[in-house]
This record gives sequence, C-alpha cells and structure tokens, in this order.
Amino acid sequence: MPVWQAFDFLNQLVDDSDPDTDLDQFQHLLQTSEAIRADGHPDWMVLVGLMHDMGKVLCLFGEPQWAVVGDTFPVGCAYSDKVVYPEFFRNNPDATDERFQSSTGVYEKGCGLRNVHMSWGHDEYVYQMMKDYLPEQGLYMLRYHSFYAWHREGAYGDLLDDHDREMLRWVKLFNPYDLYSKNPTPPDWKQLRPYYEDLVAKYLPATLKF
Repeated sequence: MPVWQAFDFLNQLVDDSDPDTDLDQFQHLLQTSEAIRADGHPDWMVLVGLMHDMGKVLCLFGEPQWAVVGDTFPVGCAYSDKVVYPEFFRNNPDATDERFQSSTGVYEKGCGLRNVHMSWGHDEYVYQMMKDYLPEQGLYMLRYHSFYAWHREGAYGDLLDDHDREMLRWVKLFNPYDLYSKNPTPPDWKQLRPYYEDLVAKYLPATLKF
C-alpha cells in the first residue's frame, strides 16, 4: 500500500504501552520527525522519525500487542535483567535451557548483532520494510530503537562487534526523539504535508509491501 494509506491504517491502533500521549499514531510519528528536523539532522533521519513505529501495523494484522510493542532483546542466550519486566522470563522454557544460560549462548563472542536473533517486534518489521532505502545509520535506529537493554543499559556487550559499537551512537542519538518529543499540541499537517510528501518520494517507492 502507499505510505500515506499505511499511516491512515496505523491510526486505528491504540498502543497500550505508550500511555503518555493522547495523540494518534501519526501525530506521534510527525512530532518525532519534526523534532529531528528542528535540530538540523539529515533528512533521512527525519524519515526514520516518521517511519520508526510503522511496524506496529502488525497489531492490526492480528498480532497481540505484547508480541509487537515494548522492549526487544536477543534470544538464544541468557536474558538480561535490564529488559523491562524480566520476571516474566521465568515462565519461558529458554530460561532453564542450559544452552542459553551464558552471556553468548548459541553465539560466538563478538559475533555482531547482525548475526543475533532478536525477539520479534515492530522494530524488525519496519527494518525489513526499509532496509533497501535508507543509510545504515538509519537502519540501526529502526532495527534497535526498542533494544533498551543495549543502548540505554549497556547489556549484551559480549555479542557486539566493533561495527555495533560504532553504530551505537546513532541509536542513542535517535532515542530521545522517540521518547521525549511528545507534545499535547499536534503539528499542523496541512502546512507540513508538502515537505513530507517530497521527503517520502525522495527515499521510498510509491508503494511498500507490508
């Protein structure tokens, strides 16, 4: 579907994990991207702000919210207590599987996040949609913006390679715009529309496959 139709579709969703705003999903995305633009970042990063939660359409396709929103984390290795609500891992059979109880589990130390299986969520979904269209820095922002145990708490360090450590600054750069750009006054979409239509057309095809 066209990106603009997808935004209309996404607006049907009420994200139970994001209680600090009464605005619809598109307004949150627009506020994020406008905050990024106001600070003078590259236009591809503005587009990251606009698209970063698009993967939440999974909820509208029938996936439960717990499987789409919230923290993401590596599977196949020991769970970190830095992941939100770590007590719920006790009910996961992986938590008692000996293969998965070390910091690296089934992986090699320093293997790099690109070789790590992450819990499925809206981050990975939007990354898969955008991976052919944006710079790598933007793709890290999309793919790992909910991987708070890594970029905010410093967990899972044994899985990282030098490239991940280099990209970390870009994920950290994006994070405040996702969490702290919300404002009760919605942006003026009528005024902003020409800019964003040109921006989307610059980087993305006319339709995306969801």
